[in-house]
Amino acid sequence: MNASFTRFLRSNGWSIGLFGLLGVLLVFTKLIQPSYGSSGVGALANAALPFAFATAAQAIVVIAGGIDLSIASMMAVSSVTAAVLMDGASEQSAIFVVIFVLLLGLTMGAINGTLIVLTRVPDIVVTLAMLFVWEGVALLILKAPGGAAAEWLKGLIVGTVGIPGIPTTITDWIPKALVLLAVAIGIVWIPVRRSRLGFSIYAIGSDALAAFRSGVAVGRTRVAAYALAGLFAAMGGLVLTMSTGIGAPIPGPYLLASVAAVVLGGVALGGGKGGLLGPILAVFILRLVRTDLTFLSVDPNITTVIEGIIMVGVVILGGLVALRARRT
Repeated sequence: MNASFTRFLRSNGWSIGLFGLLGVLLVFTKLIQPSYGSSGVGALANAALPFAFATAAQAIVVIAGGIDLSIASMMAVSSVTAAVLMDGASEQSAIFVVIFVLLLGLTMGAINGTLIVLTRVPDIVVTLAMLFVWEGVALLILKAPGGAAAEWLKGLIVGTVGIPGIPTTITDWIPKALVLLAVAIGIVWIPVRRSRLGFSIYAIGSDALAAFRSGVAVGRTRVAAYALAGLFAAMGGLVLTMSTGIGAPIPGPYLLASVAAVVLGGVALGGGKGGLLGPILAVFILRLVRTDLTFLSVDPNITTVIEGIIMVGVVILGGLVALRARRT
């Protein structure tokens, strides 16, 4: 039992530390804003939801040894597609729209990965180009914010979860947005992580040549990793439409935030190390820092500067760690 517990601590130590940091920040938030409670946690979950899906998308690509600069643009395409298709449609047809948008996200990610594999151009160059391509596609679909979202979809992220037999004093602390995030990540990532594909994603991130010599189909695995990233980006676009009720064709501030959260969450920029729990905890930490700065009445412009400094600092630190790891 002790040996198993020790192994658990070693493999999950970083995530446990982030969970502790999040707890400390929540206590600090309560101290500076005594009225902060279950409603505040719900607002935090709703604000973090699109960032969490963007970060999950980025984490998978980084674990595979790459990076995707087009995630925010794919989210925009997914958001406007969902909003346009649901505008004037029946509530029941929204389920088909959701399925279509998720398949669209898979396709966009697969296109990114295929271009990288076939052209052998660095992923940072290809995805930078695709950032503009997907942004243009989003503007072709919807030139200005508009469209609609099904009411039952909006209800999936509004409020808290009611569980029969459990007092509301407990369930009030379980936002629907957090449950949706956990279910979506669990359904997609847990089976992949435990499959041959998951092993292959980590293998090509650690050492693509060694993975190839071990029989891993490096090209197909890389395409699959980008396709999964596109799927999570589509989920992010969907929750944007669900939370606002409209589609937004202009990409939001999710790119640098996703990279910062991935690094802060313990994923090595060189690939092959990390998971999704740490980066998602990092998203909530970064969002809570912004909330605390707001409660402290820090000027919004200064808040943006501080956020930018934190994100850039985390990314630079992650880059230095990755560089040191390569040298050793």
